[in-house]
Amino acid sequence: MRINYEITAPQVRVINHDGQQLGVLPVKEAIKKAEEQELDLIEIAPQADPPVCKIMNFGKYSYELQKKEKLQKKKQHVIVLKEIRLHPNTDTHDFEFKLRHALNFLEQGNKVKVAVIFKGRELAYKEVGETLLKKFIEGVGENGKIEQDIKFEGRAMSAIIAPTKIKK
Repeated sequence: MRINYEITAPQVRVINHDGQQLGVLPVKEAIKKAEEQELDLIEIAPQADPPVCKIMNFGKYSYELQKKEKLQKKKQHVIVLKEIRLHPNTDTHDFEFKLRHALNFLEQGNKVKVAVIFKGRELAYKEVGETLLKKFIEGVGENGKIEQDIKFEGRAMSAIIAPTKIKK
C-alpha cells in the first residue's frame, strides 16, 4: 500500500474523501489537493490503468482494513482432521465408543480419518480391517460422507470422512 510521495505512477485517477471522482490528475497535483484538505493520497487499486487513488486519512483507512480482515477471519470455519485408530481385533464396545467420538467430531464440523493399524502377523488379515472400516462408515451414516475411499498405506488402512453439515 503506497501513500503520498511513494506513488510511482505519473498520473492517477483521484477520488475525493466524499466518494466523488476528480478525474485523472498528475500525482503531484493530486498530492497537493490532499495536503490542502490535510489528508493523505492513498493508492487503492495499483493494478488499474491509471491507478486509482483516494484522498482520505491513512490511519482511518488502515483501521477499516484491519476491521474487515478480522470480520473475515471470524466468519471462516477452520476444518481440522481428527484421527481415530482401530486394530483388526478391536472389541465391539471400543468400536462403538470410537464411533461416538467420530460422530461428535463430525457434528463439530471436523473431518475424521479412520485408520485400522496392523501389527505383525495381523497384516495377513487385511479383509478384517476392510470390513471394520466399512462397518465404521456405515455407522457414521448420514452424518458424514466419504471424502477419500478406503486405501492401504504401509501398515495402515484408512478412509477420510467429511461432515455433511457444518455447525456454525
